Amino acid sequence: MNCFMTRCIITGLLALSFVAGEVTAADAAKKPDRSPKNIGSVLVFAGTGWYRHPEVPALSGWLARQTERLKMQVDITENPADLIRILPKYQVLVLNNCTELTAILDERARKAVQKWYENGGGIVALHAALVRQTEWKWFNELAGCDFDSDSEFLEARVVVDPKAKNHPTVRGHGSEFRYRADWTNHDRSVTGLKGFQVLLRVDETTYEAVRELFQKRGGKAMGKDHPIAWLHGNGGGRFFYTELGHDIRSLDTPFGRQHITEAIRWAAGLNPLVK
Repeated sequence: MNCFMTRCIITGLLALSFVAGEVTAADAAKKPDRSPKNIGSVLVFAGTGWYRHPEVPALSGWLARQTERLKMQVDITENPADLIRILPKYQVLVLNNCTELTAILDERARKAVQKWYENGGGIVALHAALVRQTEWKWFNELAGCDFDSDSEFLEARVVVDPKAKNHPTVRGHGSEFRYRADWTNHDRSVTGLKGFQVLLRVDETTYEAVRELFQKRGGKAMGKDHPIAWLHGNGGGRFFYTELGHDIRSLDTPFGRQHITEAIRWAAGLNPLVK
């Protein structure tokens, strides 16, 4: 190889090295964009601060699989920081058995959720989402009550409130029906509270309302007025609670799928799918 060719090769390699160095430096100067690229409209939060139901992950998966039925994309998180960073991009927040939220959400995160709700956000709370929430005054007032005790997974008579018979979450199932679930007893009834509308009640004469564990701890049944699903429209947003959702058995039925999907769409302010 003659000297001229050698010089050409060396010059070319140096030029490539220089260009590569410039590209690498430019790339390094750019901050990586790690933000989600395909944000949905429903965010399921499955973080827990106290007792964690073993089926929480399975329930999150079940909710994610309702995307097509809902005609809304469902995203899942257990990271409290997401309630600050990306919640404003969503229409609905589903609380999947999120016990004692004050144990995992700091004041900044709690204020972020409240502000988002007051700006028109919708919350759907499942089963144990009303367990140990009394330390968060705003949420406790939004929900209307807290946990006292619960039953085993049992069949019971469910009664539709006459004023709610045409609500899409219960429509088409008659004035009453039999259903199997883990029924939760609350520390008070939301019946008559300002801004609340009861959708369903359970008849405690048709099942054992307090399971043995809570009988030993002084757990109390609610009696004749035992709401199990309700709405609350105060405060700028839309709130829905249901006792269903301890596990998939209480959701993966024709009624359960309608109940939850229509609740999410109601919370988003969308037209119902059930006519």
